[in-house]
Amino acid sequence: VLLAAAVCTKVGKAIVSRQFVEMTRTRIEGLLAAFPKLMNTGKQHTFVETESVRYVYQPMEKLYMVLITTKNSNILEDLETLRLFSRVIPEYCRALEENEISEHCFDLIFAFDEIVALGYRENVNLAQIRTFTEMDSHEEKVFRAVRETQEREAKAEMRRKAKELQQARRDAERQGKKAPGFGGFGSSAVSGGTTAAMITETIIETEKPKVAPAPARPSGSSKALKLGAKGKEVDNFVDKLKSEGENIMTSVGKRSTEAAKVLTPPVNVESVHMKVEEKISLTCGRDGGLQNMELHGMIMLHISDEKFARIRLHVENEDKRGVQLQTHPNVDKKLFTAESQIGLKNPEKSFPINSDVGVLKWRLQTTEESFIPLTINCWPSESGNSCDVNIEYELQEESLELNDVIITIPLPSGVGAPVIGEIDGEYRHDSRRNLLEWCLPVIDAKNKSGSLEFSIAGQPNDFFPVQVSFISKKNYCNIQVTKVTQVDGNSPVRFSTETTFLVDKYEIL
Repeated sequence: VLLAAAVCTKVGKAIVSRQFVEMTRTRIEGLLAAFPKLMNTGKQHTFVETESVRYVYQPMEKLYMVLITTKNSNILEDLETLRLFSRVIPEYCRALEENEISEHCFDLIFAFDEIVALGYRENVNLAQIRTFTEMDSHEEKVFRAVRETQEREAKAEMRRKAKELQQARRDAERQGKKAPGFGGFGSSAVSGGTTAAMITETIIETEKPKVAPAPARPSGSSKALKLGAKGKEVDNFVDKLKSEGENIMTSVGKRSTEAAKVLTPPVNVESVHMKVEEKISLTCGRDGGLQNMELHGMIMLHISDEKFARIRLHVENEDKRGVQLQTHPNVDKKLFTAESQIGLKNPEKSFPINSDVGVLKWRLQTTEESFIPLTINCWPSESGNSCDVNIEYELQEESLELNDVIITIPLPSGVGAPVIGEIDGEYRHDSRRNLLEWCLPVIDAKNKSGSLEFSIAGQPNDFFPVQVSFISKKNYCNIQVTKVTQVDGNSPVRFSTETTFLVDKYEIL
């Protein structure tokens, strides 16, 4: 029977210990403290025995991986179990050092529990352990999706109620009456124009940031960190996590903060505001050639003032790639075809107020290789037991400026961290998901190419598919609104524009 598995120092200090039978802390600490004194350095054994237990161990640089078993345990099976334990540790720890082991102690304990149950070895391999410890639950995903839907519905209902309250207040002010009362808790009711205004403004205030959201990756926006009180709460939360042993990646937050600074929407959002958003889905072959590229774009119009509801948008289209354009059914197609202006079929009608309306969308689908905005070239070459990998990028569309670029390369499992040679930018090694992330803050005409070299044990096929993500405030197709005018009198109207170019899928297979 396997009594315990532990990682300890050369002097017998336990860093991580998992007991598989009932044992007191004093007992396990005493056994591990006695272990270094029992070893005979002159012999090549990997086990040592006492009157009651047997130690089966393996040195790992400055540490020992030790299994404590009963004396009648099968030594051959114990050695096989020891090898599996030793292979698990580099999966969760970058370096075999005391502080690194301590940081990932709970991950190691969970993995140890998958190897041994009630003192007996389970029939598992390294890949199965990794799958079990990830704890990926379909039910959890469904629960989260339902909860997000409920939150969205609640927010939509909140906005609708807020608009009703605001409209009631405006109607009351126009008629010179007191604003109607709004029911509170129990039988109490709130009345009076001032109180109603406060309620309405409070609810509307929560809606304001959504007028022009900062386009950011799911890794998280830095907007909350800029607020005084909330910033302290976030910092306190991070400090608590650190004190509990969590490893907080500060560099990720820094990069997303920089991206948010670069891609902040216009400070003054005008009464006529437009969002120009494009999404790209691209698949390339590892030996070159574009398998498929599809790009979807849309212009969303948001009008917040009734006096600017009857307008026309002057669109400038300098695209030469054969983009297919499509206007909204209520937009005058003849006017758009003849004069590149977006206006309603009935000039007397107005655009909707305080809602996002898609007025023009476009689509580009191609297999033309010259249309690829950012080319990625990955060259893995075998050399002995390891593989040397060279990756380079080159920006084809020099008019673009790509921010917060992350090129993700899969790595073989169970072989440790890659050895980085030369690199432009920064990198992150995710040992849990076996990924190498190459991070570049900006790729533009001044920084249009770069390379990364690393070596690791594996086969050339292990490093595909390579995935790319980025965000840009310049769109790929040269379609922009240059002018907005009133339908009556053609007088110009001030407007603001927010442009975003995002990645839906970008893979090199």
